[in-house]
Amino acid sequence: MEIVVGITGATGSIYAVRLLEALKEKNVNIHLIMSHWAKENLKLEASYSVDYLEKLAVAVYDNNNLGAKTSSGSFITDGMIVVPCSMKTLSSIANGYCENLISRSADVMIKEGRKLVICPRETPLSPIHLRNMLRLANMGVKIVPPMPAFYNHPENIEDLISHHVMKLLDQFGIKQVNGRRWNG
Repeated sequence: MEIVVGITGATGSIYAVRLLEALKEKNVNIHLIMSHWAKENLKLEASYSVDYLEKLAVAVYDNNNLGAKTSSGSFITDGMIVVPCSMKTLSSIANGYCENLISRSADVMIKEGRKLVICPRETPLSPIHLRNMLRLANMGVKIVPPMPAFYNHPENIEDLISHHVMKLLDQFGIKQVNGRRWNG
């Protein structure tokens, strides 16, 4: 399995870290693109280095390189996840403004009919944000914001993060054992 992972400068870099670790554990080939602000946020929010994240990937691409292979529909992947997804990136994707490799790669997923999952991180949401999310949802993009579940009685932040990562992996049919599911 080949999945492109875009990480933007919105808060929530720990979701990206755990997702990359889970994908690596499942032997998924990760094609990683990080924005400048994603790298800065990682320094602020987590005790992980950019180097650590890059070592989890089979390939790492410069977000400014619009000629990278993820920018072409001829590069076959199973889809893309943008986590966390800033409102700037969400707007760029929703409006077809391919200003960098993350938004161009997402554009490719849409035009090729491949799975695109975004995890928007913003609150409160403005009417502009909501319109852009609706525009993407109408195109088949899965909008999976990191919203905590409490039915599973999380005991710590790790439980909350694992649950969200489980929901992301579910989008690709990848079974995650660390997330507690609803049992009715």
